[in-house]
Amino acid sequence: MRVKKLLALVLAGAMTATVSPSMIASAEEPVTINLMRACFNLGTVNTDQTKKVQDAINEYIKDKINVQINLTDIASGEYGDKANLALANNEVNLLWTASWQGTVGTNDLVPNNAVKDITDLLPGTPLYDSMDASQWEATKYDGKNYFIPVYKDNVEGYDIMARKDLVDKYGWDLSTVTKLADIEPMLADCVTEGLKYPYLTQKTAMFYRWYIDSFDFFTADSTANWVAVDRESDTVVDTILTDEYKEFCQLMAKWAEEGYISEDDVTKVTTDTTTQSKDWGFSWWTDIPVNAEANSRYGQEVVMTPATKRWAHSTSALGSCYAVTANSTDEQAQACIDFMGLLYTDSKLADMYTFGIEGEDFIYVDGHVEQSADVQEGLGTNYNHSMWESASATIVTPLTSEPDNKADLYKDFNGGAETSCAAGFRFDKTPVAAQFSACQSVFEEYGFILENGGIPSADVETTIQDYQAALDGAGYQDILAEFTTQYENWKATK
Repeated sequence: MRVKKLLALVLAGAMTATVSPSMIASAEEPVTINLMRACFNLGTVNTDQTKKVQDAINEYIKDKINVQINLTDIASGEYGDKANLALANNEVNLLWTASWQGTVGTNDLVPNNAVKDITDLLPGTPLYDSMDASQWEATKYDGKNYFIPVYKDNVEGYDIMARKDLVDKYGWDLSTVTKLADIEPMLADCVTEGLKYPYLTQKTAMFYRWYIDSFDFFTADSTANWVAVDRESDTVVDTILTDEYKEFCQLMAKWAEEGYISEDDVTKVTTDTTTQSKDWGFSWWTDIPVNAEANSRYGQEVVMTPATKRWAHSTSALGSCYAVTANSTDEQAQACIDFMGLLYTDSKLADMYTFGIEGEDFIYVDGHVEQSADVQEGLGTNYNHSMWESASATIVTPLTSEPDNKADLYKDFNGGAETSCAAGFRFDKTPVAAQFSACQSVFEEYGFILENGGIPSADVETTIQDYQAALDGAGYQDILAEFTTQYENWKATK
């Protein structure tokens, strides 16, 4: 099979010298790959429309590459568990993931030998050439490529986000906001407004995001935010014992007591689509070059103000990516590379994969994509993804709310960040895997609740002490020592 395929490609290349052999369809039966991705913009996935999108994609690519896909879309809240099960059952070949994704995140997949080393498959391919070589370097693990980054905002920073109608109604001046605590008077207005969620945490423990200017949380995982590199001293620290952690937890406790934070965030009742409602006033947003993308995602106008700087670090380019699973055959792995190469270079394919069926899920208006209910009843509720978790910003057509030069803005954005002192370091938790897992469980018991205002302000300090004691009982000091040793050794060799 491999010999026949090679001969077919060579003959095709001889006849069409200007086209890359990997992009030419073969006369053989196409290689079918199972592709699994998370859906963040819809609370419930419409499997019928996903199947329709899959079939449209397969029809479009059949004469371009010798690949067909089986596309599975999973609601983001269920994605980690379902994707992990699919991995265990060898049911997926191409998997969406991210450094921050639970269960099947990039920091889980490589140590568990769940993904394939694609280093030798990339050079000379349309996929490799679709972005700067620096992107491939930034996403390596132990000098090898396991991940295909989405070219997006590949540096990390965070904004405070507010509903624009409320900003206009109350005359809030967001230019005066330089840190999270500055919005407190505005949250009081949100209570007056009768909002259920004046400050919506989106059921997220936010210490590792709001304090990124002070620490490099190089695990990129809120459940492991108890260890980081202090940027000022360039040393590994126990963040739970820092003044910054106490300050943050006390602020969240105070806000909960004032009615600014709902217990729904503590109990994880809120969903990824709560931001599409009128029930909230303020929340958080990951800074990107075109923040107006949030208007489409949330179905309403929002405005942002920066809360942190932007940082380039070890996992910032892995905020959204794909991986070829280890169980894939060589033929399937090559098919994954070919499909991703086309996805990252063909605008029509990228738009279908991101927005769905033209005329049903979206239309083109003056060279932009419009997701509008005017096209057909129910539009925008059947298939709806965002560029950042789909394909390259240089190839996905901008939304009507986005500028024509979106691609250039992304390139400038990525080039304007500060570089972390820990950029390039990756922690191998294998020597302390059991302790690491145990401490993540302790976080769920203490840290998540502390960081979402679930502890009375009078009890915050003693709860932090209890939290640290529980971490130590789970083996935290072993982790801290191992982190420190690995980081100091890395610094000595860079």
